[in-house]
Amino acid sequence: MPPQTMKAIQVQQYGGPEELKLEEVARPEPAIGEVLIRVHATGVLPIEWKIRQGAFHDVMPASFPYIPGSAVAGVVEAVGRGVSEFRKGQAVYGRSNKGSYAEYTTAAVENLALKPEALSFDEAATISGGATTAWTALFETAELRAGQSILIHGAAGGVGLFAVQFARWKGARVIGTASTPNVDFVRSLGAETVVDYTTTPFEQVVQDVDVVLDPIGGDVLERSLHVVRRGGILVSLLVSPSQEQAQALGIRATKNTASLPYPSTRLLGDIEQLLVEGQARAVIARTFPLHQAERAHELSQSGHGRGRIVLHIAD
Repeated sequence: MPPQTMKAIQVQQYGGPEELKLEEVARPEPAIGEVLIRVHATGVLPIEWKIRQGAFHDVMPASFPYIPGSAVAGVVEAVGRGVSEFRKGQAVYGRSNKGSYAEYTTAAVENLALKPEALSFDEAATISGGATTAWTALFETAELRAGQSILIHGAAGGVGLFAVQFARWKGARVIGTASTPNVDFVRSLGAETVVDYTTTPFEQVVQDVDVVLDPIGGDVLERSLHVVRRGGILVSLLVSPSQEQAQALGIRATKNTASLPYPSTRLLGDIEQLLVEGQARAVIARTFPLHQAERAHELSQSGHGRGRIVLHIAD
C-alpha cells in the first residue's frame, strides 16, 4: 500500500520568502507518545523567517529540507502507542517539533491540550510561542509580582500583546512601547503608559522599572539595561545580554529559558483559563491559506506590529 501524502511547505535552502515551497510529501506517522494532528491553523512566528534566512545557522543550523512552524491547532487524526491522553476526533492545540506548515503534523502529548470550544482554531494557534513565551518570561524568569513596574517592548506584537495582558492581570504597572498606529491598541490591552517609539526614545520617560521584557534585541536591549532599577531584571527573548554590563549596573539580565516540557499541558491550561474567562484575548493580524505562506512571511518581516499572523489550513 503506497504511503499517504499531504501538502506541506518545505524549505530546501536558506534564503528569502520565495524559499517557502508548497510540495507533496509523505504524511507523518505518530511515534510512541505522539498524536497525528490534522492541522487547522498554525501561527507564523518571527523566529521562523529568521531561521529561514539563516540568521541562526551557527546556533540552530537547519536540516534541509524542513517544514517550518511549531504553533499548532487541529484535530487528532490518530494516536501513537502508549497514548491515553487524547483520542481521534478531539480538537487540540499546542506545539509540534516536526513542522506545522502542513496539512498534518505529529506532536508529543506533553506539549498539547484540549482546545476549548470558546476558542477558534485560529485563536488557539496564537498561544504557543506567543502567550506561552510571554507567560514563561514574566512568571518563570522574571518572577513578576503584583505592584511591580514592567516595561514591555513591542507591546502590540504576538508576544507583547499577551505580556501586557498577563502583567496587568497579575497586578503590575505596565508600560509598553509601540508605533503610532498601535498606541491606543496597546492601551486597550491594559498598559497604563504607552511610549510611541517613533517619536520618543523610551529612556526619556522610563526609569527605574523592576522588569524589562525585550523581544527586539540590538540597540533596544542596550538602552533598556539603563532603565532597570538596581536589583531589577531584564529578560531578553532573543540573545543573552552582557553579564559584565548587567553587573556594573547592579541588575540581572538574562535570556528567557522555559522549563521543560515546553509548553506543558499544564501551562497551556493556565493560559487557556485566562482566555476563556476574558482576562486576556488573542489578537490575529491576518490569516493566509497554506499556499500563501510566502506572503505571510513577507508581512511578518515587515514588522506588521499588531497581533499574530496565522496560516488557516483547514475548516
